[in-house]
Amino acid sequence: MSLSEHQAAALSAETVVVAAGRPPRKRDEPVNPPIVLSSTYFGTGPLADGDRGYGRYSNPTWDPFEDALAQLEGADLPALLYASGLAAVSSALSLIPAGGVLVMPSHSYAGSLVMATELAEKGLFELRTVDIADTDAVLELIAPSAGAPASMLWLESPTNPMLGIADIRALTAAAHDAGAIVVTDNTFSTPLVQQPLSLGSDVVLHSVTKYLAGHSDVVLGALVTSDAKIRAQLLHHRIIHGGIAGPFEAWLALRGLRTLALRIERSQASAAVLAERLSRHPRIEGIRYPGLATDPGHERAKSQMKGFGSVICIQVAPAGSRGGAAAADAVVHGLHLWLPATSLGGVESLIERRRRHAAEPHSVPENLVRLSVGIENVEDLWADLEQALKALDG
Repeated sequence: MSLSEHQAAALSAETVVVAAGRPPRKRDEPVNPPIVLSSTYFGTGPLADGDRGYGRYSNPTWDPFEDALAQLEGADLPALLYASGLAAVSSALSLIPAGGVLVMPSHSYAGSLVMATELAEKGLFELRTVDIADTDAVLELIAPSAGAPASMLWLESPTNPMLGIADIRALTAAAHDAGAIVVTDNTFSTPLVQQPLSLGSDVVLHSVTKYLAGHSDVVLGALVTSDAKIRAQLLHHRIIHGGIAGPFEAWLALRGLRTLALRIERSQASAAVLAERLSRHPRIEGIRYPGLATDPGHERAKSQMKGFGSVICIQVAPAGSRGGAAAADAVVHGLHLWLPATSLGGVESLIERRRRHAAEPHSVPENLVRLSVGIENVEDLWADLEQALKALDG
């Protein structure tokens, strides 16, 4: 591709998202990589390293995105693209040895929690869940005074949906001391805001569906690591379990990646404005956003992030005869610009009451509403929120 590792290291991430994964600079070569639609590749004799062989092993359309994401995360090896975020989760969990121990945040992406719980119930490993922002509690589960140490530490920071902030440096160091591998879901932050590999993580996970692709039009996942042995295990899992990306989806994801820096800059700036205003609104009884100086994770986030992300969580206060959940639903239903939908990280602003999902942990408050701030005009977004909150008084 057009950027070497040395060249990429000398450039800002805002430039890498645009320049990485380009075809060679030769006369009449396309500026953008083409979509390759093929289920197999010509070849005779034994397959050698680097041979594509078959469509489940490799596709030239994956390569540019995998190279670009690796450069953004500071990895020495190409990323691995998957059919979905959960396909990537499945592949990452496959690294846990039989009978091992997984330590996972009690507030994590619901799909990750459900998958881990189901695998643990089948006896594949022991699952220990914990408030990942409580460092002492996590350390106790990684290397307990009685019982087996952790085989894998799973991190989300900020967590979904409670926006808890983990001390990634301290926890990864403790996990490695215990002989555990560390996987960090970096979906909420993106590599422009946080680089978990530089903080000690072994594997970084992304739901590419969200910020990286950025247009709510593809379902993809990815894993990134600089460890060749780990990558080989993950690649084998992807090949054998078949969680591969379609070439058209991969091409769309790379196309979306080109505007990541602009989208993050705009959405983060708007999120900061909205969070400050919401924190003072009488109809909001609780708010989580690490960019607020009053947020319990603020100082920790400042130490390991280059921003605070574009997701805000609020708890809507009861209004009249409505309880908190009903009031939260009324706010969501009363919006005209914000889109009531699950997911996050797209150009459009999305909102939902999280406990509408049966899989969401019961420790998530019934009245908690997650806001994914998009790139619309911030005053338009605020006017819509304000009128929906005001309607609770009617």
